Amino acid sequence: MAGVAMITQFNRKRGVLQLLLLVSAFGLSFLFLSLAMSILPMAIAYAVWTGIGAAGGVVIGMLFYNESKHWKRLFFLSMIIFASVGLKLVT
Repeated sequence: MAGVAMITQFNRKRGVLQLLLLVSAFGLSFLFLSLAMSILPMAIAYAVWTGIGAAGGVVIGMLFYNESKHWKRLFFLSMIIFASVGLKLVT
C-alpha cells in the first residue's frame, strides 16, 4: 500500500528521492510477503498480502487524494478485509 502511494507521488514529482522511496516501499512489501510465507501457506500469504495492499491503497486514496467515499466502495473495501481475515482464520 505504501508502494502504491509512492507511485502517485512519483507521478506528481519525478525525482530521485521519490524513486528511492518507491523502490524502498515495494522492497519492504516483498520482504514482509516473504516473512509471511515462512509462517503461512503461499496461497494464503499472497491473498492476504494482496488484500492488504488493495485495501490500503483505497484507504490512502480516500484519506489523502480525495477519492470517492461512496458507500458501495466502502462496502466492497470491507469485503476485501473480511475475506483476508477469513482466509487467515481457516488456515
